Amino acid sequence: MPDSHPAEHLPHEAGAPLPYPWPRLPLAQSMWRGALNRCPICGEGKVFKGFLRVVDRCEVCQAPLGRLRADDAPPYFTIFLVGHLLVPPIFWLERAQEPPFWFYLLVGLPLFAILTTLLLRPVKGATVGLMVRLGLEG
Repeated sequence: MPDSHPAEHLPHEAGAPLPYPWPRLPLAQSMWRGALNRCPICGEGKVFKGFLRVVDRCEVCQAPLGRLRADDAPPYFTIFLVGHLLVPPIFWLERAQEPPFWFYLLVGLPLFAILTTLLLRPVKGATVGLMVRLGLEG
C-alpha cells in the first residue's frame, strides 16, 4: 500500500495521534478551501454534511476531518469579524445622523444576525483548514 497517496490512511487507535500521510498545503490555500466547503487537503470533497456539522471523513481522500474539533473558535472569529465590519459604520451613522433607537432595532439588529449567520459556515470551514494545516486534532 503506497504511503504517499492521501486516500490511503492507515488505521489507528482512538487515542493515537492523527497520521498525516498527505502533503501539507500552504496555510492560505488550506483555509480558502475550507471556507469554500471543500476538503482542505484534496480540495474536492466537502467539509460539512449539514449546516455546521463536519463530515467524519472526506468522501474523496478519506481524511478524518471529523476528528478536528473547532468548538468555540468559529463563533468567536465570526463575532469578531462582524463587529469590525459593522460597528464603525454604526458609530459614523450615530455621529452624523443621530437616528432614533427604533432604527437600530429594525435595521441594525437584523443586519448583525444575518451577517453573522452567513459568515459562520465559511469561517468554520476556514478554521477546519487552519487546524488541518497546523496538525491539530480533538
